[in-house]
Amino acid sequence: MIIIKHAMEKSNFYRIDDYGVKNYNYGIITVLSFVIFAVINISLGYITYIAELEATNSPVKNYADAFWLMLMSSSTIGFGDVYPVTLTGRIMVFIMFILGVGILGSVGAIFATKVFGFTDTNIKNRELRRQNEEILKQNDKIYKKLTELENKLNASDDSNKVST
Repeated sequence: MIIIKHAMEKSNFYRIDDYGVKNYNYGIITVLSFVIFAVINISLGYITYIAELEATNSPVKNYADAFWLMLMSSSTIGFGDVYPVTLTGRIMVFIMFILGVGILGSVGAIFATKVFGFTDTNIKNRELRRQNEEILKQNDKIYKKLTELENKLNASDDSNKVST
């Protein structure tokens, strides 16, 4: 996800609001994550298929088996019906396990945040900043009125001193 975050910052897939808060387009992040997930599954599945093709005792008999192995590895399910027997196949499964869990976990976190309505700190920050601006404007109005009252009181005191 760190790679995706840096890619988002470089490609401007976010907008900065009036308060300088970055608002990411999570739809694009999710689609991009699934595309990367698919490409990794397809690529590592192919490498695993080629590596396991030569092994006589391998349960990976065709590309569909290798792709299934990658999907099961990335989701941490692993039924055990298909497994690698070569070192290359095992390394590919390990890589898919690490990357797949990271990608699927990130997509799940985005889903949980947006769908189940967990607190969005950007929204709270915007609301607080808006309230602060309103309070500052009110303070300015009050300050101006106080200054006017002080000036009137001073003028009134000065006129009372002159008449006495």
